[in-house]
Parts: sequence; C-alpha cells; structure tokens
Amino acid sequence: MAIYRIRVKRAFTAFFLGILMAGIVSAQAVYQPKFKGDPAHSDSEAAALGYMRTFLRAQRIYKKKNSHYATSLMELTKTGSFTRRMANPDRGDYTVKFKAHKEKDTFEITMVPKQEDADHRSFFSDDQGKIRVDDQKEADENSPVLKAD
Repeated sequence: MAIYRIRVKRAFTAFFLGILMAGIVSAQAVYQPKFKGDPAHSDSEAAALGYMRTFLRAQRIYKKKNSHYATSLMELTKTGSFTRRMANPDRGDYTVKFKAHKEKDTFEITMVPKQEDADHRSFFSDDQGKIRVDDQKEADENSPVLKAD
C-alpha cells in the first residue's frame, strides 16, 4: 500500500510539473508573424494593429458615404467590418483613445498598452492613415511610422 501511494504521488507530481513546464514554455514562445511583413511583436500587438486597420478602413468608408469622419466609435458601427463590440475602448491588453476634431473634420486614435514592455508598444494614427509606434511613451503624430522589422 505504501508503494502504491508513492507511485501515485510521483505520477501526480510529474503531471503537475509537466503542466507547469508547458505553461513556461508557451509563455516564452517566440511570436509567429500572422502575414508576410507583419510588424507586430506579440499576439496582443497583432490584435491592436488589426483593430487600428479595421478602424481606419471604417473611417474611410464612413467619410465616403457621409462627407465627414465619424465623431465617435459608436457612429462607426456597421461600417465596413467595424462592429458594435469594437466601440468598447477596452481591447484586452490595450485601451483605445479616440479623439474627433469636428471643426477640422479630422481624428486621432491611439492604442495604449495597459502594460508597457517590448511586446506592448503604443500605436497612433490620424486621418492621414499612417500608423505610428512608440516603445517608450504613448505614441503621437511625432512618433516614427510603423515598419516591419
């Protein structure tokens, strides 16, 4: 009976160590680009950049139909692929900051990471459509243009 308990205990220990090691290995896994020229450094960045591309496309479509840019995220819903759920500024590891300038018919959008590190850079774009990036602070119109590494 004692030998049986030892074997069961070892089996559980090995099982839980295996699960723990799998978690460590997956946490250290290298980011796999989603497409050729993907500039993201992590899955979180890929999702944030996908959001920005969808937003920018929706703004172009909205302006073509309405002769001006949308002044809120909710106004963009059902435009292009921009869904009602996307109007929520909480985007997982990122927060959306959207600012419309009605008098100039322009806008600014910033994806701000909740945790700043090499895998969570900040992104910015405006009505010009270029995505800019900063890994030190919140990205703005003076940040460098995003390019594939």
